[in-house]
Amino acid sequence: MNDHLVRLAHSHLYPGITFEAPPDAADFLLLFTDDSESRTQLLRDTEGRPVLRVGARMNPKGTVVDEQVWEVLELVEERDLIVVRLGNPIPAAAPR
Repeated sequence: MNDHLVRLAHSHLYPGITFEAPPDAADFLLLFTDDSESRTQLLRDTEGRPVLRVGARMNPKGTVVDEQVWEVLELVEERDLIVVRLGNPIPAAAPR
């Protein structure tokens, strides 16, 4: 179970978007303005860079948005929160 909910001011993610997350939450729910939600994890890639894994979700119209992994350009501590600024989505590895 997850105790952290982060409300976005948009119905989707895009490069440059910023949002505030709890500083101790490596795992939280993103709630989009279309009322869809996604389990989200702030992780590190194999080189130690921060990335954001956003789980698959279904919007109210029934469209499935696949899981995505995003570059994190900035993590800034501000008050009792972390401000996250996203870069580009990282393409999924091709199936073998």
